[in-house]
Amino acid sequence: MSFKVSLVWVSLLLGLGMLVHGTYAQNSPQDFVDAHNAARAQDGVGPISWDDTVAAYAQNYLNKTISDCSLTHSGGQYGENLYWGPGSRWTAVDAVNLWVAEKSNYDYATNTCATGKDCGHYTQVVWRNSVRLGCARVECNNGDTFITCNYDPAGNVDGERPY
Repeated sequence: MSFKVSLVWVSLLLGLGMLVHGTYAQNSPQDFVDAHNAARAQDGVGPISWDDTVAAYAQNYLNKTISDCSLTHSGGQYGENLYWGPGSRWTAVDAVNLWVAEKSNYDYATNTCATGKDCGHYTQVVWRNSVRLGCARVECNNGDTFITCNYDPAGNVDGERPY
């Protein structure tokens, strides 16, 4: 099996009206789970639950990247979505909203992304077989925010639909 991986490059999110900044949101495990499950429910996908082992993997990875905040995938056994935002105000909800916003780029009938567009972060969020979630958030040494969510088992399996 091969897994589709892609990076999210976010330069300025302030002007994107489709993203709602989670003013009241925090960054607890429940905030991550709730944001994922809201998206999954919209597509008729069962809920995902928090897993401390997967979360520890995510946190260990971010601890290694805190010096440069580099959007580089960990290359581990889990599915993975990455998020970067300038400054320290970005939350769990912001990251998940960005990934889910890719839904408009996904064509279920052909199981493909629109030409030149990303949709793999969205499909990982709603991947029906991914049932365990672990996420982490750090403020990098430069003051920016780096968030990762890891999924077990990994999604985005070539030739399979997310739901």
